[in-house]
Amino acid sequence: MYKNILLAIDLNDETSCRKPLLSAVELARTFGARLHVLTVVREVEAILEAKAATIAYEVIVSDLENRIDALIRRADASDLKPNVLVTHGAEADLIVVGSHRPAMKDYLLGTNAARVVRHARCSVLVARG
Repeated sequence: MYKNILLAIDLNDETSCRKPLLSAVELARTFGARLHVLTVVREVEAILEAKAATIAYEVIVSDLENRIDALIRRADASDLKPNVLVTHGAEADLIVVGSHRPAMKDYLLGTNAARVVRHARCSVLVARG
């Protein structure tokens, strides 16, 4: 049913990554799908680092890739050989995102999960903790 599963995670809140990661791993194994794990460099951070030096931005990307690899190892999912993305993701048949208890700013601005659900061109699974 699914060939590609995109897991979008926020490494600034690693505790909220576990449930979505485990759900995505289970789905990838069930369907024999390729798992793509995506995180995004925050715009402000990227702009500041890119202005300072191109090499600084590359260090941020490398650090994020290493942190994702560590999460994948802790979830015992290295056998899936997931595709780790720190930039724009691949075409996906299913996006798995985590959701957290809303804070006041989420009521005013909306959550990342809500934005993904509204704008995705494929199915979205929201894994709640």
